[in-house]
Amino acid sequence: MEILYGLHPVEEALRSGTRKFDHVCVARERHDPRLQRVIDACRENGVRVRPESRDELTRLAKTAGHQGVVAIVRGREFLELEDLFEGPEPRLLLALDGVEDPQNLGALLRTADASGVDGVVVTERRAAPLSAVAVKASAGAAEHVRIARVVNLVRALEQLKERNIWCVGLDERGSLSYDEYDFTSNTVIVLGREGEGLHELVRQSCDHLLRIPMAGQVASLNVSAAGAVVMFEAARQRRAGLSEVRGAEKGESPRKERKGLGS
Repeated sequence: MEILYGLHPVEEALRSGTRKFDHVCVARERHDPRLQRVIDACRENGVRVRPESRDELTRLAKTAGHQGVVAIVRGREFLELEDLFEGPEPRLLLALDGVEDPQNLGALLRTADASGVDGVVVTERRAAPLSAVAVKASAGAAEHVRIARVVNLVRALEQLKERNIWCVGLDERGSLSYDEYDFTSNTVIVLGREGEGLHELVRQSCDHLLRIPMAGQVASLNVSAAGAVVMFEAARQRRAGLSEVRGAEKGESPRKERKGLGS
């Protein structure tokens, strides 16, 4: 069994149906509408609610930041890589090459959910687990993101390329600025480790390497911030592309297609 804590993570796990709950502990001392909403959701889903002291919740969560709710759940069942091929195209995926900080993992999953990413690929080893800390950092968004776990990321990227999905890595040595790339085709965005970036074999497996131009004195962004920049640029382009398609269907002239980038 695993632990989830925090109002948003527990509420979103109940709403998504991705977890099997044993029971939920709530702070005996807390009485407010936000906690009551979680209690009501538990009752609607047939999940047992157990009042406990704040000290007991802190002991279970191993942190005082539990917001008065701790859930005991079964571990998350990850998807297979092939499961991410399901659904309409173009696909937008995110692959994480050894992101080790659970706060960064949670932030990236939150952004993936917000920007419409269709699935996330993570590795089994040398990476942050989908722990209670990561789920809390995602504000519960991790419970809604489709996540596939693989043993070897290089092999997974090769499988994606066989499915006509372009692999683009984020690297400060990249030849293209992130906003010059055409994200409107099937694409997987590959992000590397904190401070170290992409492993060499992963870098070599990418079709393109993109960079984020930096105007200040710092050479790069934190991986979760950099990922957010690129994911929302991809989302912006895809919204614009959908608008063009709808405009063309109405007889309007679409914008000129960008050539030579990702095609």
